[in-house]
Amino acid sequence: MIIIENVHKSFGKVEVLKGVNLTVEKGEVLCLIGGSGSGKSTLLMCINALETIQSGRITVDGIDVHAPATNRNKLRTKLGIVFQQFNAFPHLTARANVALAPRQVLKTSRVEARDLAEHYLAHVGLGDKLDHFPSQLSGGQQQRLAIARALAMKPDYMLLDEVTSALDPELVGEVLDTLRLLAEEGITIIAVTHEIPFAREVADRVAFFHQGVIHEIGPAKDLISNPQMERTQEFLGKIL
Repeated sequence: MIIIENVHKSFGKVEVLKGVNLTVEKGEVLCLIGGSGSGKSTLLMCINALETIQSGRITVDGIDVHAPATNRNKLRTKLGIVFQQFNAFPHLTARANVALAPRQVLKTSRVEARDLAEHYLAHVGLGDKLDHFPSQLSGGQQQRLAIARALAMKPDYMLLDEVTSALDPELVGEVLDTLRLLAEEGITIIAVTHEIPFAREVADRVAFFHQGVIHEIGPAKDLISNPQMERTQEFLGKIL
């Protein structure tokens, strides 16, 4: 599981996380919602040690993420992360993009890495795009390529940072369908999202962030249909 205890994070004088406490169980799908600047994406970066924290503690399967002795590169093999932007290597095919990290980080053989790439690309519906370059793929296909690339590392957790926000509306659905598939397979997911219907349908719990803290958290359908806190009601009223 992932345990977050009283985490504070600042950028200069601006405190972005103001004492966040959260536990994510294995196999859970948790969606983080809230306005821009509320701390959602920053928390994902802190979980993956891409950002440091000022105080508090984050543990992943008992490993203290920010302890000086922690091997963060090894830790990150447990934590697949997909960003808003696709970040694919433009000079590599879809197959080569996905095979690269298993070859370089996990030291798998060329044949095994190729087989992994083909498996996960097929898994996200890109089995017919193996030899396509990113420029030959739509935005939705590039985002599914990014998800396949993360899955090829066989992580225990997937961290998703607004993975549909850079897409045209008609392409959002194909990415959300891929995420539904992952959720059905029992992969632990923490997803920052503005897709409230998706969160209600797929997530086990939803956490509403406001001004650097978790303002309200609960079962997805309950929180979205019947939020208890006034600020949550205002936010969802505007979104929905």
